[in-house]
Amino acid sequence: MKRRTFLKTSAKIAGWGLGAGLVGLGGGLIYVQPRRRVIPPASPDDAQRPVEATQKKRVVVVGGGLAGLVTAIELAGRKLDVTLVERAGHLGGKLGGWSVKALGEEWPVEHGFHGFFSQYYNLKEVLASAGVAEGDLVDSGSYPIAFADRPTEVFGHTTSVFPFNLLSVVRKSPTMKLGEFRHDGPAIYDLMKWNGEATYARLDGTDFGSFARDGRINRPMVETILEPFAKTTLNRVPRLSAAEGIRFFHFYFMGNPDGLSYKYTARDSMAAVIDPLRRRLEALGGRVRTATPVRRLVTEGGRVAGVELEATTTVRRAPVTLAEASVPATGWLKLDGSDGAPLYVGRREGRVVAFDGRCTHMGCPVAPDAESGGFACPCHGGRFDASGAPTGGPPKRPLGALPVVGAGGQLSVGGGAEPTREVVPADYVVVACEVRGVKAVLAASDHCGAPELARRVSSLGEADPYLVYRLWLDKPVRPDRAKFYTTARYRYLDSLAVYSFLQEPYISWAKRTGGSAIELHAYAVAPDDLASDEAMAAAMRAEMVRVLPELDGAKVLHGEFQHQSNFSRWAPGDHALRPTTETPVPNLFLAGDHVHLPAAVALMEGATMSGRFAANAILRKEGLREIPITTVAEKGPLA
Repeated sequence: MKRRTFLKTSAKIAGWGLGAGLVGLGGGLIYVQPRRRVIPPASPDDAQRPVEATQKKRVVVVGGGLAGLVTAIELAGRKLDVTLVERAGHLGGKLGGWSVKALGEEWPVEHGFHGFFSQYYNLKEVLASAGVAEGDLVDSGSYPIAFADRPTEVFGHTTSVFPFNLLSVVRKSPTMKLGEFRHDGPAIYDLMKWNGEATYARLDGTDFGSFARDGRINRPMVETILEPFAKTTLNRVPRLSAAEGIRFFHFYFMGNPDGLSYKYTARDSMAAVIDPLRRRLEALGGRVRTATPVRRLVTEGGRVAGVELEATTTVRRAPVTLAEASVPATGWLKLDGSDGAPLYVGRREGRVVAFDGRCTHMGCPVAPDAESGGFACPCHGGRFDASGAPTGGPPKRPLGALPVVGAGGQLSVGGGAEPTREVVPADYVVVACEVRGVKAVLAASDHCGAPELARRVSSLGEADPYLVYRLWLDKPVRPDRAKFYTTARYRYLDSLAVYSFLQEPYISWAKRTGGSAIELHAYAVAPDDLASDEAMAAAMRAEMVRVLPELDGAKVLHGEFQHQSNFSRWAPGDHALRPTTETPVPNLFLAGDHVHLPAAVALMEGATMSGRFAANAILRKEGLREIPITTVAEKGPLA
């Protein structure tokens, strides 16, 4: 930095009011810089402990997302006997994907675009150990924010040196002016004061929108940076805890010593990331069972003794009675089970049949599909024919068939004998499902007789629904466009990824046909904005054209629309009851980004770190050395 620029910048900092300690730079400025840190092991004698187990204790990991995969890989690498069980037909959770047939070709489809940020230290270590190819992760370049009501603003890589990281963001924005910060209230400083439990104690009861408004942060800062950033938590700003918003801001910006940069996968996430992780786990001796739902945990003597699986396609539900005459000759009659999940009754080849109405991919409720006469899942595009067999999308197993028993014109649907089940014995169990899954498994297990575990797990919630809409269009995107846009101040659209610039086979297809492939994201849809999928898809297409006007009039050659709700909720007040990795049951552990961790971390890195914490808890019990866990600075620069 030139001397004149340095002096001007220092004067502006002083005018902003960040304090004499910061403008003094020198030793004080060096002291507050963000640094990587390694979380100390919980065992004081960790360095003297052996690395590998001599007894192959049996570990069952429930859930094949990043948290479960990381837990299983780390424990299998220490010579424990690991079985990973996943209800979906693929691994990866929200990083996973599947294939669809469209336009005469087969295409990889995912839950949505993912960025691999520079401070994802644990995830990067796990990917490197699995041999993930360096060429499969490509630098993102610039950070454009496309506003609905003003020109797009572009941010590039920033310095990580505080406070120049903030100054560089302000300098790049034509909307934000340094002088506007002079009159800001205390909230602007709270963004730089992350201090773990102390921050939760002060601010977890406040939502992020009220925090910014009542704390008098200037509107350009809120509209340009804070609101678009806060929505990347997949939580709406009015439902996001202020403490959690500050935690995210600290992890991605204030406490991150490696700068705000990320990479994306040049191939689909299954080929680039998840398949290598599976191969790594299996090479270490771990077993993987997909398309295998878990019914409950089996407990004996206050411990988990095994994991009970749904081993057949026959499902037992609390019986529902109805008149046989009410079953339509064509189509399906929907009934609501006592557990709130739907079931469907219809006629096939002269007999009455019934199906469980939960998709066998991830348990979303299906609906009748008039075109095929079968069923469709709105979450991930799953399709089933009238016999319940999967015909499209990610499901691998047929819909669960329900017993139908009739007499005297009355039918009983869903009762009958208990289906045969399989129990996988375990010395340790790690439940690494997303929120809905962990709540369902533990509720079916009576929370293993632990009231405190029940209280904490029951307090978990899901964020508002999100939408992912991938489009194949007959018009190209201008070649000077960015590959990814964050958007702001639209009703639905929160980001946009140009897959025909990002990933094969979309790049080659676009070059060959002159078309484009676009993915649209709505991160958290407010209840007042929920409409039919068709209406929301149409609104997102219209908003896409406002960002990319050259696509006006483009014909939709094919579309894959996902309407999902499975991201963790970070609402005001949630933190106090959030469960931890270790539970009151001595051999039961939890993993997932919803688990409380002693570090500021989020999203994929949060899931990865939780897997390492769960693995470390088991390693400690086995007298083995823990896995080093690296993360960002413990506190904000003004804490």
